[in-house]
Amino acid sequence: MQGTVFNIQRFSLHDGPGIRTTVFLKGCNLSCAWCHNPESFSCEPQLEVDTVKCTSCGACAAVCPAHVHEIDSETGEHRFSFEKCTSCGACVKACPANAIQTIGEKKTPEEVMEVVRKDLPYYGRSGGGITVSGGEATMQFDFLCELLTLCKQEGIHTCVETNGVLSKERLTALCELVDLFLVDFKHYDTKQHQHYTGAPNEPVYESLSLLREKQKPVLLRCPIIPGVNDCDAHFAAIREIKQTHPNLIGAEVMPYHDIGAVKWKNIGKSYLMRDVVVPTKVQADAWRKEIE
Repeated sequence: MQGTVFNIQRFSLHDGPGIRTTVFLKGCNLSCAWCHNPESFSCEPQLEVDTVKCTSCGACAAVCPAHVHEIDSETGEHRFSFEKCTSCGACVKACPANAIQTIGEKKTPEEVMEVVRKDLPYYGRSGGGITVSGGEATMQFDFLCELLTLCKQEGIHTCVETNGVLSKERLTALCELVDLFLVDFKHYDTKQHQHYTGAPNEPVYESLSLLREKQKPVLLRCPIIPGVNDCDAHFAAIREIKQTHPNLIGAEVMPYHDIGAVKWKNIGKSYLMRDVVVPTKVQADAWRKEIE
C-alpha cells in the first residue's frame, strides 16, 4: 500500500501536544478560498513552478513531451498548462534554476514510520507524537488507518487533523486509532461554508456530535478570515460548541495569513483572497478573547 505524501515536518510544535512529526497527505474534499496549502487539493503528485526562480530559459519546454511549458518569445513569460502534465519528471531534471518540482511522493506506511521513529525520544519527553494532516487526511483513508495502526503498535500518540466532512463509518473507525482529533470549524453559516469551501457545514456538526458521543478529545481549530467569518455570530457559534461539547480540550484561533498565496500561482490557480488584509496581533488577540 502506498499513499501520496507532500511533506513530513519534524519537530512540529503547533499541531497537537508536545514535539510532533506532522505528516501531510495530498488530497482534499474541500477547496477553501484561503487555503495555504493549495498543492494539497489533488490526491496525485503534481508540478509546481516557482515563477521567482524561473529564468525563462526554455529548458523545460524543450524536453516536455506533453507540451506543458511554453515560453513567450517576446515577453519571456513562462506559461504552463498543468492539466496536460503526465508527471514524467523530465522538466524537473532539466531545469537549471531548480524552479520546478514535483509535489507529492508515493510512500508506504513503513517508509513514513522510518521518519516518525527518528524522534521517539522527544515524543516521550514532551508528550508528543504523530499528527496526520493534509489536505484532508481522511481522503487517503486506508493508508491513514495503516499508518495510525503502526503508530499505536509502537505506543506513539496519534493526532489527526480533519475538516470534519467525512462519513460516520469512517470517523467511527478512526476513533479506535486516534488519541486526539484536531477539527476545523470554518463557518457557522452553512451557505457561507458552501460558498467559501465547496461543501455545507452540516457534516462538521455531525462529526463533532459523534466525537462527543464517543468521548474522544477534540481541539477545535478556527481559521478566522477578515470579512468572511470575523463576526459575532461565528464567535457565538464557537462558544456554543465549547459549552455543549465537554470532550473539547480547547479552541484555537488560526488568524488569516497570506503566506500561501504564491503557491496558488505556482500551481496555476488564481488566489481569490488577495484583497484580504492580514490581521495584526492585536486583532488576533481580540478574536481569541471573543471565543473564551
